[in-house]
Amino acid sequence: MTDILLLDLKYFTGFLLVSVAGYQIARFLQKKYKFPLITGLILIGILAGNSLLKYIPEDAVQKLDFIIDLSLAIIAFSAGAELHISGMRSRIKSINRMVWSQLPVTFLLTTFFIYLIADKIYFMQHLGNMQKLVVAALFGSIFIARSPSSAIAIINEMRARGPFTKTVLGTTIIMDVLVIVLFAITYSIAKTVVNGHPLDGTFFLLLLFEILISILIGIFFGMLLKAVLKFKWSFFLKTALVLITGYGIYFFSHELALFTGRIFKHSFETEPLLMAIIASFYVVNYTPYRAEFEEIIEEVIPYILILFFTLTGAGLSIQTLLKVFLLAMILFLLRAITLIIGSSIGVIWSKDPRRYIPVAWMPYITQAGVAIGLAALVGETFDHWGHEFETIVIAIIVLSQILGPPLFKFSLNFVHEAHKKPKIFREDKGKAAVIFSYDNISLALAKSLVRKGWQVKIITTQKEIENNDIPIIRIEEYSPHYLKKLNLKNIDAFILLHPEDRINLRIAEWLYENTSPKQIIASVRSAKYINEFKKLKVRTIEPVSALVSMLEHSVRSPVAMEILLNEEDGHDTVDVEVRNKDLVGLHIRDLKLPHDIIILSLKRRNNTVMTHGYTRLRPGDILTIVGPPESLKKVMLKFEEQ
Repeated sequence: MTDILLLDLKYFTGFLLVSVAGYQIARFLQKKYKFPLITGLILIGILAGNSLLKYIPEDAVQKLDFIIDLSLAIIAFSAGAELHISGMRSRIKSINRMVWSQLPVTFLLTTFFIYLIADKIYFMQHLGNMQKLVVAALFGSIFIARSPSSAIAIINEMRARGPFTKTVLGTTIIMDVLVIVLFAITYSIAKTVVNGHPLDGTFFLLLLFEILISILIGIFFGMLLKAVLKFKWSFFLKTALVLITGYGIYFFSHELALFTGRIFKHSFETEPLLMAIIASFYVVNYTPYRAEFEEIIEEVIPYILILFFTLTGAGLSIQTLLKVFLLAMILFLLRAITLIIGSSIGVIWSKDPRRYIPVAWMPYITQAGVAIGLAALVGETFDHWGHEFETIVIAIIVLSQILGPPLFKFSLNFVHEAHKKPKIFREDKGKAAVIFSYDNISLALAKSLVRKGWQVKIITTQKEIENNDIPIIRIEEYSPHYLKKLNLKNIDAFILLHPEDRINLRIAEWLYENTSPKQIIASVRSAKYINEFKKLKVRTIEPVSALVSMLEHSVRSPVAMEILLNEEDGHDTVDVEVRNKDLVGLHIRDLKLPHDIIILSLKRRNNTVMTHGYTRLRPGDILTIVGPPESLKKVMLKFEEQ
């Protein structure tokens, strides 16, 4: 027993080392040559596997199959977490029609064509007609699978927003769930046919019962995840428990099949992928722990995918892969043709613009984790032809990983929904500010704004001025005569920092009457001037009160003040306006924002609203948000007007 455990530990340790090294190589290929990361990991696995270098021998792959189960559960968790589609309400009709155009067309045409050419496919030649049909149906069901993670990554990279993008994302997410149900049906039929059992009414009733039970068990595991997330445990412990729960779904399904096989002479087969998706769907839609659950999945899934794709590659034979690659190319083209037909029907049925038709199929080419997981299950179940089937599917996925992303990007540019910069609340680069008064504070402010991309100049009456990098304009006095001579058009912000309030007020009055200013900010030392500034819609800052307030918040909320004072590296703030009509009426907790951003305030009709998770958004609301720059870009993109 000890020898077996030591051997398993040796295999596991060796596999981890290969995976880490493989990931570094795959990342290098991705950065240097734009080679898909998933494809790189699979190829590294093949290279290290039994057919070439034998760093991961065949018995090691079998010993490590628990990694496949765990990985598939987490991939299903990730897919289920995307099923929060309240932000796609305006396109729900188009999404539904695109789904029900693509699904039957891809499944039926693929199944029919592969059945017709079955005698040309070497591993299907010896099968009976019914077996050929079920193998073709397995291909057809897997061809439906999409890759939500790849779609989301490309949409974020291209800053894509619009009706076409929403339809693509919604269709991709829903199809990745429906493929699990369809595959469960075809997989059960295939096992029954291969084992020589009849396809009678009892079989289909039992199949329906198994699917319903899988859904109920999925809800149970969702409630278990809710219990895990509910307690105030450490993030590490919760992550470990989520992983254990994911593996527990597969363990439970396997043990249930063994138990029922012994008791009833018939194994009760639940569908663990469906159970995992339902569990995740339950957590993100019916519990208050969606954000924390998504954060955990977001943290662990990169590591899970490294192990999954490397181990998948290690289980493949390079000889078989080369043997089936031509067939894989033919089937890849077949799948593309069915997508062209199904997507065209979907566009016409949805009454979307006809200009979508030439590119409507392109976003759906890419496949990844779910498709590979389903193919691996076929390879594991059917001894005589399963591994050849799995190898063909993975070869098709390799092609889809290479060709899919460029086609998706082309389609987004074709329909003019890719944007290099956000349309509203753009990055600060190019904005202009004018500061009145020259001292250490105004210089420090000017330099800080310049670092953020602003164009800043200082206007002063001071005669002795040190040389520095900030443009400084000297005038004789702050009077209309001299202010008229200045070019103060197209200025985004005026900052009035003169030590005398009456001079700041005089400048503000002139600006208000002559420049249509977007924003004026004034330092005010005497309370009697505040009402005068407010009449001019000037934002006032009283230095003493501001200092006291900052000190108070530093004592009460030190972390928040570190962020606001830029002491927390890598964080920034931004204002975003609710212009996306799909966000209107949503609760803040349902926004599906990056987990590393914080909403500081919400301004509605010039009034600051105290926000909480159940605050509903209204058109024109302005949220002040703090977080890392990359996450803030995603937030700005989400709020853009459609």
